[in-house]
Order: sequence, then structure tokens, then C-alpha cells
Amino acid sequence: MITGAHGVSGEVKLKLFAEEIGPHRSFNGGALTLKSVRGNIARFAEVADRTAAEALRGVELTVPRSALPALEEGEYYHTDLLGLAVVSDAGEPLGQVVAVENFGAGDVVEIERPNGKRFMVPMTEQAVPEWSAERLVVTAAFAEM
Repeated sequence: MITGAHGVSGEVKLKLFAEEIGPHRSFNGGALTLKSVRGNIARFAEVADRTAAEALRGVELTVPRSALPALEEGEYYHTDLLGLAVVSDAGEPLGQVVAVENFGAGDVVEIERPNGKRFMVPMTEQAVPEWSAERLVVTAAFAEM
């Protein structure tokens, strides 16, 4: 995600949700072409100045799924968890995944109940013993009632 401008020459600051973006050169269906990246600072061919960089604040950078590396057993892409139905290990419906965060100690899923209340669960085997393309199962001890 582009979080704002960096300097006056059109570079942008990024919030990265991947280990690196360097292997990808084209983003958002070809609308942005990566020229260079260092850490969380990037330069795109289509962005010539600070004004253009500021206009991109909040834009999420996307690539086609086919450009992503294959997943190993037990791995997932955050986008695959978003919107999943969530049930307890006893089968009770809990809500749906509305966000996936990482505050440094691992991924945490945010679940919204039907009444609008939200709670967070660490994406660990103890808290989330299983997930699939259809649902995410949360151990009852981690489900806020």
C-alpha cells in the first residue's frame, strides 16, 4: 500500500505486506511500473513529482494471482482469509474475517460478529486449528463470547 510521498521527486513510501516487491515490475493491471525500490521507498515510472506521489496515498498495489509464488503446506495469502466465515471448533458460527494484521509477533485475524462487535485471534495452531477456502475454525477458548 502506498502511504504517501517521499521527497519531492515522485518517490512513494510503502507499507509492505510481502517480503519484497522487487520481483514484480507491473502493478494494478499495468497502471504502475516499478523503476526502483529500496526498503519501503519506491519509484514508479508514471509518478513524476511529489504531487503525483501524494495523489497515490492509500492505493493498494496489486499483482495477478498467477504472479505470486506457490504456497507451501500451512501457508496462506492474507487475501484468502478475508471474508471467510468463522466457526468455533464446536461448530458455532462466530462471524467473518474482516482484517489480517501483523504487529510483529505473527498474523492476527480480526473477526466481526453478526452484531458488529469485533475480536482478534492469533493465527496459530492453538487458536486456529484449521482453515480452508470456505471457513476458518477458531478454538472456543480464543473466541470472545
